[in-house]
Amino acid sequence: MAIQVTSNGSVAYGLQEPASLKRMNIVPSPPILHDGGSIIDRARRALNRETKLTASAKPPIRTMNTTTRPATIMFSLALAAILTVPSPGAPNKMALPDFTKGDPIPARASHDWNLGATGARGWMFCDKMVTTDARQIRITKVEKGSPSDGILAVGDVILGVNGKPFSHDPRTELGQALTAAESEAGGSKLPLLRWREGKTGEITVKLPVLGSYSATAPYDCPKSKGILEQGCMALAKRVADPGYRQNPITRSLNALALLASGNPEYLPLVKKEARWASDYSADAMQTWYYGYVIMLLSEYTMATGDDSFMPGLRRLVLEAANGQSIVGSWGHKFAQPDGRLGGYGMMNSPGVPLTISLVMARAAGVKDPVVARAIERSAKLLRFYIGKGAVPYGDHAPWIETHEDNGKCGMAAALFNLLDEPKGAEYFSRMSTASHGPERDCGHTGNFFNILWAMPGVALSGPHATGAWMQEFGAWYFDLARRWDGTFLHQGPPEMGNDSYGNWDATGAYLLAYAMPLKKLYLTGRQPSQIPQPDAAAARALILDGRGWSNKDRNSAYDQLGGDQLIDGLTSWSPIIRERAAMALARRKEAPVPALLKLLDAPRLESKYGACQALAMLKGAAAPAVPALRKGLQHEDLWLRIKAADALAAIGKPAMPALPELLALLGHVDKEKDPRGMQQRYLSFALFEPRGGMLGRSLDGVDRDLLYQAVRAGLKNEDGRARSSIGSVYRNLSAEEIKPLLPAILQAVVEPAPSGVMFADGIRVEGLSLLAKHRVEEGISACVNYTRSQNPWASEKRTPELMKILLSYGTHAKPTIPELRRIADYFEKDEKDFPRNLMIEKAKCVRETIRAIEASNERPALIHIN
Repeated sequence: MAIQVTSNGSVAYGLQEPASLKRMNIVPSPPILHDGGSIIDRARRALNRETKLTASAKPPIRTMNTTTRPATIMFSLALAAILTVPSPGAPNKMALPDFTKGDPIPARASHDWNLGATGARGWMFCDKMVTTDARQIRITKVEKGSPSDGILAVGDVILGVNGKPFSHDPRTELGQALTAAESEAGGSKLPLLRWREGKTGEITVKLPVLGSYSATAPYDCPKSKGILEQGCMALAKRVADPGYRQNPITRSLNALALLASGNPEYLPLVKKEARWASDYSADAMQTWYYGYVIMLLSEYTMATGDDSFMPGLRRLVLEAANGQSIVGSWGHKFAQPDGRLGGYGMMNSPGVPLTISLVMARAAGVKDPVVARAIERSAKLLRFYIGKGAVPYGDHAPWIETHEDNGKCGMAAALFNLLDEPKGAEYFSRMSTASHGPERDCGHTGNFFNILWAMPGVALSGPHATGAWMQEFGAWYFDLARRWDGTFLHQGPPEMGNDSYGNWDATGAYLLAYAMPLKKLYLTGRQPSQIPQPDAAAARALILDGRGWSNKDRNSAYDQLGGDQLIDGLTSWSPIIRERAAMALARRKEAPVPALLKLLDAPRLESKYGACQALAMLKGAAAPAVPALRKGLQHEDLWLRIKAADALAAIGKPAMPALPELLALLGHVDKEKDPRGMQQRYLSFALFEPRGGMLGRSLDGVDRDLLYQAVRAGLKNEDGRARSSIGSVYRNLSAEEIKPLLPAILQAVVEPAPSGVMFADGIRVEGLSLLAKHRVEEGISACVNYTRSQNPWASEKRTPELMKILLSYGTHAKPTIPELRRIADYFEKDEKDFPRNLMIEKAKCVRETIRAIEASNERPALIHIN
């Protein structure tokens, strides 16, 4: 059965941009369901929209694997059942080309698809990250000598499979037909309904029989074994070619796949690749590449005992470890000399693989305190997300739109298993298992890493989990991606153009999944899973948890559930389910506050989190829950305190009696239990965000001593965005009231936040503006120093604002002119990795300010902070 949630009543796929669509038809269709649930973009926008859980029936996560709560199973089954029942919806509406009527492929729609082992490629219509509106596949390429050669031709249109027109998604239908054709029962025959030059008829493409996927694939699966062997043979020929060139990520993965096969015939090729890796170096995007290169060298050393490349491995490892930021993160590049990241700041997509590679390198023999420190710093960052959502883009809120985000849950599962930390390994493996279909189709700039890290994450939950995941999604998706020679090209998400990884050689990435049963590498299970393995029923329940969402319809599935079923969803192990259920409840006319109050009193933390999330969604209608939420502020659990504060902030004015407690919590610093100040961070948003914070627009009636204590603490938080939210206080206090805070305000300007660099500039500019407004002399040098050291990202917009601030000091700014001239020269001639036209623009702005300062006669009276 499959959810049919698009405008034409078919399975919806995708993610990314928000959709506001009418409720769609849900009708029966083929036996594999590929969809998810619903959520809004506020999950990524704000750090006060997350949920926590511990994936078990009790607070310890350990029990979830062996015993799934009956209520949770019933919720999953209810969701699955509701998705199979036809319901009325909007009339079919399809705005797509009809190739049988001569329509061309739309302009700039360059993304076509590999059509499995047929040797053909084809174009399908997609919209909002789905291909479910399509009903035709236009052939764009046929390889000579392939199974399709002489049967299909460029310009042909495939209208269906097995004698029937496509009915819900030609991509999944063809993928499933490929899997069936390669089975013994399919007998190598792939029947296609083909249109050519006005005539429609049935044709058959013959494919090699590889067998059927087992119920535990790739474990105990002859087909998986055959795909691995065939793919490695083809890959070995490619690697042996003297002209073989790859980007460092795919090159490392290809060599790892050959090593993971356990075939000694490939060892000379792998050694050749290890030699390349040991000499590898980069001065840009190092963090993306070094992780995979280090993995290759580490795995090679441990698998073969050959330590001839240890010097190169050690060099790479120490560069990576020393390139980590002071909070334990990595960005596009290594950290700056001051230990902070530049550019976009923290990025987990390269950071987590780098951490995995350091753990592997340590096991391979690179022993150094710097490496151990880097591993622990990174692990500390990632532990916070256990039970709260997927690992996000950077130092952001837990990602709760889908169970996976760019493969980082799979990465985290592998990492925590290598670190012998079963709690994290289990949670992130379960998240990986629940992510399939449209969730795996998406990803920031593409879905390469979502596919690469799927099986390493799922496999930690054992053969039943991998088998269920393959049956749901992996089998047809992998078979569609596999070319007729056994290699794989990256397919990309359903978008009109190719993603950032278009045409990447994904052979190694896919073959590593099929190599899991051999357990030859740490990446493929050499270190046994540290977590209990779910049985077939529990694994299936995890798959059901991932259903009910697509980018084209995020709401219909949950909106069809009964109120009691949604309340039960709030108790789920999955923060994603809890978020979707909370939003569905908020969309209803009646606010179920009494039922939510019962959940707040429930013994399980997951239930309490879910109740807080739903109450936050209800906003002012949840006012009766304020007393119970205030009790939550005193709970020993950090995340529950944060979620209770989040709900109180959303409730707004009726929750104002809780303000003294919230301010006191923000002002409290617990370096032992909350070393990164996460409570401060989230409470800063809850209280001071200009749009949604309780005090974002007014400080009337607020106890000033409590306020000052909270602001001083918040301005020391290591997250730049949390600090920036406090800027609303600057605007809402009088000149006299702001004086006690001036030292803290200046310090927040002078010392940038060590994390969240994309957002760290807000509070610094706000502080400089306030210092200038009140004519604080210390603001002059602070403004000049910041102009030179500011984050280049968006500095072309920020520099004019800084120069305006400096100019407001009039003649007092004249002593800074020599330094301003040096800054202008730097902007024009020496700034690296910044657009030339914007460099000139900034230099011009500084020089114009110099002339204005020289011509100024204004000499305002200044004050001193000290």
